[in-house]
Amino acid sequence: MKLRDKIAVVTGATGDIGSKICEVFISEGATVIGLEKNDEKFDELSNKFGESIEFFKVDITDSAKLKEVVNEISKKYSKIDILVNNAGITKDNLFLIMSEKEFIDVINVNLIGTFLVTKEVARVMRKQKEGSIINISSVVGIDGNVGQANYSASKAAIIGLTKTLAKELTMKGEKIRVNAIAPGFIESRMTVNIPDNLKNKVLERLCIKRFGRPEDVAKLVLFLASDDSQYITGQVIRIDGGLTL
Repeated sequence: MKLRDKIAVVTGATGDIGSKICEVFISEGATVIGLEKNDEKFDELSNKFGESIEFFKVDITDSAKLKEVVNEISKKYSKIDILVNNAGITKDNLFLIMSEKEFIDVINVNLIGTFLVTKEVARVMRKQKEGSIINISSVVGIDGNVGQANYSASKAAIIGLTKTLAKELTMKGEKIRVNAIAPGFIESRMTVNIPDNLKNKVLERLCIKRFGRPEDVAKLVLFLASDDSQYITGQVIRIDGGLTL
């Protein structure tokens, strides 16, 4: 098992991609702590995964609550080996009619939330001198996308944060790896409402003629979380079926 006895924190743990990451981690021997604002699926996933998963209901933009939760996790498990910053939202609109609230809400969850969670977990990893942090960015954070100025800005910033932390969190010889994944079009609740004509246009551009699945992302996250990638840090790995070639 690639993650035997590892402790992994996953934000946005009950979403399509988040729950698949939890499933893959648990299948490889990890204990997963899910951080999620909505507790609707806690019972369902707890029944599915048993004692291998624990949930905390927390808004990742609430720094005081996050500090409390991470302290509790650290005390109970004595370590945090892996952090996956997966939580994210979209509020799409064309830039000139996008409201200030639509812009700020997305930045707060996607970027500020990632910053706050990582800061608390990184303190634990710094003490133990090792760990793996995986940030979920997006291809639109690299290439931009019409109607997603807020989302693309947040995901581009996550890439910059990833590269900086890869440098800062190894300054004293620590083995803390920080990488980002940039998914393309992945079938999930976040993409289900995209009109069919736009989906067909995307499909035509793909080298691999299908849309991505949550398990595709989860398997890449597993690779970056495991010792198989122990010499990889500061990287942004696209997983988009050749969308941007």
